[in-house]
Amino acid sequence: MKLNKVYLAILLSTLPLSAVQAAGLDRSGQSISAFLQPGNYAEAGITVIDPDVKGKSTVNNPIADLRGEKIGDMAEDYYFPSAAIKVQATDKISLGLIYDQPYGADSIYPTGNESFSQVNLVNSKLETTQVEVKTNNITALIGYQPTENWNFYAGPVWQTVEAKIALRGVAYGNSGYDIEIHEKEAWGWLAGFAYQIPEIALKTAITYRSEIDHKATSTESFGFGTFSSPLSPYLTATTPQSVNLDFQTGIAADTLVFANLRWVHWSQFAVTPNFLKARSDSNLIDYSDDQWSATVGLGRKFNNKWSGSALVSYDSGAGNPVTTLGPTKGYWGVGLGGQYSPAKNYFIQAGVRYMWLGDADAKAGPNLAGEFTDNTAIGYGMKIGYRF
Repeated sequence: MKLNKVYLAILLSTLPLSAVQAAGLDRSGQSISAFLQPGNYAEAGITVIDPDVKGKSTVNNPIADLRGEKIGDMAEDYYFPSAAIKVQATDKISLGLIYDQPYGADSIYPTGNESFSQVNLVNSKLETTQVEVKTNNITALIGYQPTENWNFYAGPVWQTVEAKIALRGVAYGNSGYDIEIHEKEAWGWLAGFAYQIPEIALKTAITYRSEIDHKATSTESFGFGTFSSPLSPYLTATTPQSVNLDFQTGIAADTLVFANLRWVHWSQFAVTPNFLKARSDSNLIDYSDDQWSATVGLGRKFNNKWSGSALVSYDSGAGNPVTTLGPTKGYWGVGLGGQYSPAKNYFIQAGVRYMWLGDADAKAGPNLAGEFTDNTAIGYGMKIGYRF
């Protein structure tokens, strides 16, 4: 039951393991599957996520009772690229670089929604609650293979985070709060090991990523920029530690099963700007639970040029209630992928995943502000891989 390593070993990377607003700010799933490929290998890919997140307001405060107000789709479409290269320097030493965008958020509420939009008192324009969070991640890896079966690896992780957030509407007391977090680099690390039996396409890997402490400069203001923070401009935040468990094995000629289990320590994550905390005694973003996610699937090589995969996935979310900047709680999903290999040394992959997003109650500071139910998302992925 020896499986074709060139065609089947790469099926696991057909689709990203994480998806839109799955838990916390998680996006890419931080896979290192490219580094575990045999020989010299390089890949580049892109993923596009199209979510549809709607709900109704539960805002009831001294300004207005807006319970039942409909909230239109507030989740923006977005894309994120990825790339990796792995070099087998010697029989026992391998080197790798992986680029991804592990965390992020893109949301904008409809301007006609009174709970989350309001008129700017300075320029009389209608503005709305919105968020944009971007990260970049480069992981450098060195692996040691004492035998054909074992691979021990570790390396540093370079990461940047930047964000721009505006809070508007009755849900936030018509405060007109803005914050911009300026891009700043920070360092973490990764370590893990893998075990494989190539003859039956068995491969398992456990990878730990450390938390990364960021200290960035930020600009805060209330009242549409008319009153800036007199406090320290520095903001501290820690992106969470995580563990990935990957597994695959052959079950028949040209057929394998695969699985991924991921844990992310979101329960201790919080973004607490100094001025916002002093004015409202609230965090900007926080989560109450850790994230658990799992993917299981089946891969099949049809012939020397075509392979396919199917998968089922689950994500627990990071607690409930959640922030209004990402008001979903995990998901269930199904996916299909295909791979075309014109030659033995390169391939083209494409895949699609459909997700039923978990219902969630959203909070603005300590108060509940909305209910979001029966929402969905669809993701598309494409990747090119090359062996050299």
